[in-house]
Amino acid sequence: MSVSAAPISARAKNVNRAEVVDQNFSEFVRNYEGPVSPRPALVDPILPDSLCTTQDFLALFQSQLNSRHLDLMARVLRVQNKVFYTIGSSGHEGNAMVARLTRHTDPAFLHYRSGGFMAERFRKLPGMDPIMDSALSFAASKDDPASGGRHKVWGSKPLWVLPQTSTIASHLPKALGTALAIAQGKRIQHKLPIPDDSIVVCSFGDASANHSTAQGAFNAAQWAAYQQLPAPVLFVCEDNGIGISTKTPSGWIGNSFRHRNDLAYFYANGLDLAEGYEQVARAVHHCRTTRKPTFLHLRTARLMGHAGTDFEVEYRALEELLAAEAQDPLLRSAEIALASGLFDKTTLLALYEATRVRCMAAAENADKRIKLTSLAEIIEPLAPYHAEKVTAEAKRADYAERRLEIFGSAEKLPEKQPPKHLAIQINNALFDIFCKYPETLLFGEDVAAKGGVYTVTKGLHKAFKSGRVFNTLLDEQTILGMAQGYANMGMLPIPEIQYLAYFHNACDQIRGEACSLQFFSNGQYRNPIVLRMASLGYQKGFGGHFHNDNSITALRDIPGLIVACPSRGDDAASMLRTLMALAKVDGRVCAFLEPIALYMTKDLYEAGDGQWLFAYPPLDQAMTLGEGRVYHEDATDLLIITFGNGVPMSLRAARALETQHKIKIRVLDLRWLQPLNAEFIGKHAGECQRILIVDEGRRSAGVGEGIITAIVEAGFGKKPIARVVGEDTYTPLAGAATLVLPSDQSVIDGALALLKS
Repeated sequence: MSVSAAPISARAKNVNRAEVVDQNFSEFVRNYEGPVSPRPALVDPILPDSLCTTQDFLALFQSQLNSRHLDLMARVLRVQNKVFYTIGSSGHEGNAMVARLTRHTDPAFLHYRSGGFMAERFRKLPGMDPIMDSALSFAASKDDPASGGRHKVWGSKPLWVLPQTSTIASHLPKALGTALAIAQGKRIQHKLPIPDDSIVVCSFGDASANHSTAQGAFNAAQWAAYQQLPAPVLFVCEDNGIGISTKTPSGWIGNSFRHRNDLAYFYANGLDLAEGYEQVARAVHHCRTTRKPTFLHLRTARLMGHAGTDFEVEYRALEELLAAEAQDPLLRSAEIALASGLFDKTTLLALYEATRVRCMAAAENADKRIKLTSLAEIIEPLAPYHAEKVTAEAKRADYAERRLEIFGSAEKLPEKQPPKHLAIQINNALFDIFCKYPETLLFGEDVAAKGGVYTVTKGLHKAFKSGRVFNTLLDEQTILGMAQGYANMGMLPIPEIQYLAYFHNACDQIRGEACSLQFFSNGQYRNPIVLRMASLGYQKGFGGHFHNDNSITALRDIPGLIVACPSRGDDAASMLRTLMALAKVDGRVCAFLEPIALYMTKDLYEAGDGQWLFAYPPLDQAMTLGEGRVYHEDATDLLIITFGNGVPMSLRAARALETQHKIKIRVLDLRWLQPLNAEFIGKHAGECQRILIVDEGRRSAGVGEGIITAIVEAGFGKKPIARVVGEDTYTPLAGAATLVLPSDQSVIDGALALLKS
């Protein structure tokens, strides 16, 4: 049985398509003259041979109606400025079947056309109201339980729907990561926050399936399955045949995904509850029982345009619009409801109108609720920081027995060893972190048996095994997606991006996904991640720009992200303790930039002096977020503000200038690049006569610009200020690299020029 034709006569092109879709339903019901069967019992199939029972159908149909009238409500009230989001779910209401056939403890990462799914998942727990909760989100009310009024998002903490913005495939890597984390948690005996036979639901559109991020996630899922790694993710491609105005070629999704290795393909008719239910059930069952990635190709339609501002008549012929509207899944559901004898025309129309009244009333109620009215309210969940708790956690040292077991004896503990260079200190700190936090994982390219390109993770794999230290495939988006997945499951991930330049391949996984989660979930969800990256320049004779990347700007402008950059080993160990505490206590996302050229540096002034080797800091020593280091604090002739490679460079320049010109120079190592400690910068700028900024980043949009802003805002902008910075260019190969980056001599020259001003 199917709806055979458009239920009403063709309408003029300038008619509001939402009105057409709305009127179509009522006219279809009033004009229905098909056969009517005796009313089935609740446990009986809604139609012969359907797996969908009458009870299932009643729930699903009401969820479809709820979703549809929320869409209609949004179109009506947007023009009254009472609703602030009009991307609707009309034509996609069949995704309610996915919600009914999965559990509320199956984490869900949803497409923005998931109104039907959400309405149905709300049934999983008593006392929840999908219409009011959705209306609060549409109205950007502070009472919105998903985001607190920060965005219209599908989300619910008790229903395990993780809020996210209107993404284009960027949620697929973290959905896969969450699926992988379910099995990983069991392997390391970590208590999961969900049942260990859970699956992960991830929905998206047919157009988004073509995005490189989506393709990377599919490939990574297949890669995992090929190696017999459990990855129970249900990819739900809601195929409506069009992406805004660009049509998907007919048959593209099916032909593209039907024959992929290690990615089981299922097709379901999302326009027909009676037919599609069994098909969806088979896909869910396969995913849950095999623990393998599963692709559900769900047929849908797009009604009423992409959003309220989208005038489809500009790019779709009227005949095409009418054909799409004839596929409306609510018309098919109405036909089933009438033909089965479940409703007569009068009661069905009454139900339709009652749902409209309820949605409109909820929206009017939501409009009257309080909105976010202050900056403090808006940013409250973005970057939580409980300084005392973080410090206490960073200094916690109650894992001595485990340390002795791992290091071998008290004499072999790192604090008992002679001063060491940066790479060894980071390695020792990671060993300590793994002893302290059994939920910690470290992963990336070549980090396991090899110990990383620079051997910084050497020995961790042998000591803590592949359950906690492991290699990934070569895809930064997958690495960062996995990190978010592990964080979702309560673990503390330390992903490694092999070089800073490679981060830019996957920046949106941090910018658009990881760092936004606390903000858009109003602090209900979080992504505790400490991201390690071999960074910056000065690899002599090696690498070019991919291995000498000094672009820090892409990190510093991500809201909520902490960016740390040590210049010496003892600082690195203390900073890592603090970063892990920030992740553990406040759920923060942190980036740790490890200067490659300083990994093995032992000397400062002359070969063999050993002055860049430092003792391992005691376990109860940690560093406050934003705390900088001061060298030659009594000097006031000139202040040099720097970080990373610039620190030893500036110290050498300072000694040369004092020796040759009797100039006393104070050097500040910022250590924390985001957020910048403006108070620290301002205090020392006020105490010195002149200020030189040594920034190995680029001239445009580098850290130096932020430092100057802090100086000016502190009231010291009239003091002589200059910069020695990297140039606005990619870093060339071999010795030519030194021509575009600061050097000892350029710091000396910059200081002398400033002192003459």
